[in-house]
Amino acid sequence: MQRLGSCAVAIALLAVSACLGAPATSPAPTTIKIGVDLPLSGAQARAATPALNGMKFYVRRHPSIDGFNVSLRIANDMADPNLGAANVRAFLTDPKLVAMLGPFDAAVARQEIPVANAAGLAMVTPATSNPCLTRDVFTPARLNPSRTPITCKQAGLPSASELRPEKTNDFFRLTTTDELQGAAAAEFAVHKLHLVRAGVISDHETYGQGLAYAFSARFASLGGTVLGRFEIDPKNPTAVAFLKSMKDAGAQAIYYGGATQGGGCAIRAQMAGMFSVGEPAPFLGGDGIADDPACVSAAGTEGSGIFATVPIVDAASRPGAASVIRDFRAAFGNATDYGPYTVIAYDATAVVYAALDRAIRDAGGSVPERAAVTAQIAATSGFAGATGTLGFDAAGDTTNRVVSVFEATGSDPRSPWRLVDSVNFSAKVPY
Repeated sequence: MQRLGSCAVAIALLAVSACLGAPATSPAPTTIKIGVDLPLSGAQARAATPALNGMKFYVRRHPSIDGFNVSLRIANDMADPNLGAANVRAFLTDPKLVAMLGPFDAAVARQEIPVANAAGLAMVTPATSNPCLTRDVFTPARLNPSRTPITCKQAGLPSASELRPEKTNDFFRLTTTDELQGAAAAEFAVHKLHLVRAGVISDHETYGQGLAYAFSARFASLGGTVLGRFEIDPKNPTAVAFLKSMKDAGAQAIYYGGATQGGGCAIRAQMAGMFSVGEPAPFLGGDGIADDPACVSAAGTEGSGIFATVPIVDAASRPGAASVIRDFRAAFGNATDYGPYTVIAYDATAVVYAALDRAIRDAGGSVPERAAVTAQIAATSGFAGATGTLGFDAAGDTTNRVVSVFEATGSDPRSPWRLVDSVNFSAKVPY
């Protein structure tokens, strides 16, 4: 019995020794996914691809969170609303995908929001600025010259309420909204260019008309006078007669609400020889013409004196973004890899990460429910981003309401536009 007992002890010791000598094993890390939907081909790819690079750069710097590897699932919507909605439906089939970044285009967003909302999938975009994606009012009363609100329905657009079948919000953006572009252009015109008389042109499209309404109302409230309003025909974008009438009335500048392809920058060319002698009369517009080589080309010899608003912070002007931009340029070798939306897309990714961190902790270290991630994004406030202090209001709009103003630097389409001002409505909106 004693010998048997000794053998048993020896066998037990050998077993323990074998176990101690075996290499320790740990569970393989789990992947958590973030969807990305952007127009990565076509006309908008020039701006969207650098935005994607910003997202990739953030993930490269932060490859994991709370024990989860992070993976981007990237889809190209080609600026096609139906394709965008199909991409979101594909995201929803992946149980590891808990939030998405994008889209880039308002028409795509209108198709995607109902699909994502029904499933509780959070969307954080660095780019879309149409007011009706988050509100039911297209133009507030104080930014309409008639002093009455223009609803989304009156503007021919579905309202935010109609886009959300679950009657909750899961759409968030870091751009400010278009009516603030028009208002910011008016602030710049009065306070920096010292203008008091202007003519206003728009292109028959909802976007352009909204800009024109907001500019006109804010310009008047600041003491300026809109001497006339004209709608161009996109098929025959000539405004020579209107421009002559504005010159005769004493206009100092023209504001254009619309996009380059609507004929606006050709109007700039038609201003040649009119208005003031010497420096060309200012021609102001929104992000539909900003930093667009085609606009400068269409303006011909009148490239100087074009100013355009963009509804985002100019990251290059922020000291807090300098290290991000420097490290990004070191990691991405081509000048075209970086664009106006690169750093704000980087910040959008950071916001999603911060919300995921809180949601994972609340879930005890497990993959969080999509609704929990949405709730955490909605609660974002005072977040220190490269582009400023970030947060969202109840509608999902950014509380960092900064509009940047850029100027074309001449008649060479290849020349970069330069930042000349920024208008900050974060503390108070003009309506």
